Amino acid sequence: MHRGQVSGWDPAVASRIIEARRQEPGAMLPILHELQETFGYVDRAALPLIADALNLSRAEVHGVVSFYHDFRSEPAGRTQVKICRGEACQAVGCRELVATAERRHGLTLGETSPAGDLTLEEVFCLGNCALGPAVQVDGELHGRVTPDVLDALIAMSRSRGHA
Repeated sequence: MHRGQVSGWDPAVASRIIEARRQEPGAMLPILHELQETFGYVDRAALPLIADALNLSRAEVHGVVSFYHDFRSEPAGRTQVKICRGEACQAVGCRELVATAERRHGLTLGETSPAGDLTLEEVFCLGNCALGPAVQVDGELHGRVTPDVLDALIAMSRSRGHA
């Protein structure tokens, strides 16, 4: 579990978050971000709560959640790895990094392991272009990452109790 997160989905907590933010201009995104920060994902059960509070359809809320890649509808793995697929990182080897990570961990980008210990994700810029390929492991940015360095970063995350 990461900083700011509670253990498991709680509709009462979600309802308090929605109610506290529903009057803000453009309230849907702040609500979604706070739900994601609190629970680690936006549970599908939150969609009708948000829709009702903001007088929107469930489809409109679902459209926003599914459009933005940062929102997830299921819990992420205890270790979260984001691999930059931006052009600068592609120019210096992120394709090999992705292929090796997927092969070694039996996942494709966007998947979480069945045991819930690892999520591999792609992002299209981490703002570390001069030090590509770049990755973020549990929110920490790393540059010039090779497949072996990525494995070491994942192992360190696991040793800190993330997995």
